[in-house]
Amino acid sequence: MAVSTSVRNYMIVTLAYWGFTITDGALRMLVLLYFNQIGYTPLQIAFLFLFYEIFGIVTNFLGGWIGSRLGLNVTLYAGIGLQVVSLIMLTPLTPDWPLWFAVPYVMAAQAMSGVAKDLTKMSSKSAIRLVVPQEAESRLFKWVAILTGSKNALKGVGFFVGSVLLTLTGFTASLWIMAIALILIMFTGFLLPRGMGQIKKKIKFRQLFSKSKEINILSAARFFLFGARDVWFVVGLPVYLQSVLNWSFYEVGGFLALWVIGYGGVQSSAPVLLKYLNRGRPPQAVTIQFWTFTLTIVPAVIALGLMSNWNPNAVIIGGLLLFGLIFAMNSAVHSYLVLAYTDDEKVALNVGFYYMANSGGRLAGTVLSGLIYQIWGIVGCLWVSMVFVLCAGLISLKLEDPKRQQPYSSLAVGDGE
Repeated sequence: MAVSTSVRNYMIVTLAYWGFTITDGALRMLVLLYFNQIGYTPLQIAFLFLFYEIFGIVTNFLGGWIGSRLGLNVTLYAGIGLQVVSLIMLTPLTPDWPLWFAVPYVMAAQAMSGVAKDLTKMSSKSAIRLVVPQEAESRLFKWVAILTGSKNALKGVGFFVGSVLLTLTGFTASLWIMAIALILIMFTGFLLPRGMGQIKKKIKFRQLFSKSKEINILSAARFFLFGARDVWFVVGLPVYLQSVLNWSFYEVGGFLALWVIGYGGVQSSAPVLLKYLNRGRPPQAVTIQFWTFTLTIVPAVIALGLMSNWNPNAVIIGGLLLFGLIFAMNSAVHSYLVLAYTDDEKVALNVGFYYMANSGGRLAGTVLSGLIYQIWGIVGCLWVSMVFVLCAGLISLKLEDPKRQQPYSSLAVGDGE
């Protein structure tokens, strides 16, 4: 009975996060393509997402503490509710709005969406750690790993949904469709047990800062790893595909969707792949060091290919596929290690702190993506990406092997955003 109850709770959490993830990806693609279409510069588009990332940092910092006090089910559905408000807030927007008003207005709506995203993400990732019984049989762990990895693939589905909705229904109608869908999903929250992840003893403010050396090092490496992805993926790449290579909305959204779906597929397969590569041993510190330094090569090769006037479509498509494969392995091992380095009681606090660093990297990558693309183009973004990955690799050299081991299903809880 205990296992079936855990599976039911896991399914509810997964469904909620699936729905949110699709709308979050769709909203990002809607905003990016819509504002590029009406003439905003890459730097202006990057600023639209500025508060999204800044408030994500704050949310991850405080979200673990809030979740440990109120329960993860409260923070999970509060995040979904805030996303509904953010979507509705953007519905009155039109191209006629003056720039001085439209930009801060969209930034404010994106700030609310950033809070929503990281409340939902922190809550669902922490809840996974609590609802999956460690004593369950290995077959259940493999099934859970596939389910968890599929959540990341749905971010890609969201990209495609956003581009399709923008083309078929327009900007405003797309926002209403997603808001109504999320309202329906919120009703599943009544099925979860109260107080999930709640800590009975009072948590002091200074305890929000991780005291674990390994969590701090891993968080610093996470900052540069996700900054390396977003510095060319968030603004530079979609604008380059649409404006330079003349791809349509369908092609941009569809390709990025397939990329993220493939990323999620690789991540869900990471337990099997790494178990084979590591000869049955769980990932160690050397595992993340290997995959991070390997990733360093990819953006440099893509940049050199574009500078050498090779076919840009072939270079971008091939380079992205390779980057996604290696990045997915990095993210999967990161997500395993953050759970291997933490205790059950501190899982919400440590996961929140860890994803605060994740949001910091996304913030740096987002702003630099617009700025560097506007000055040096996509090639400049790629060289900065290489430097960021190199920094992540050097930081990871300070990691020690985890003293406790987690089941391989933990590899699939990584963030695919």
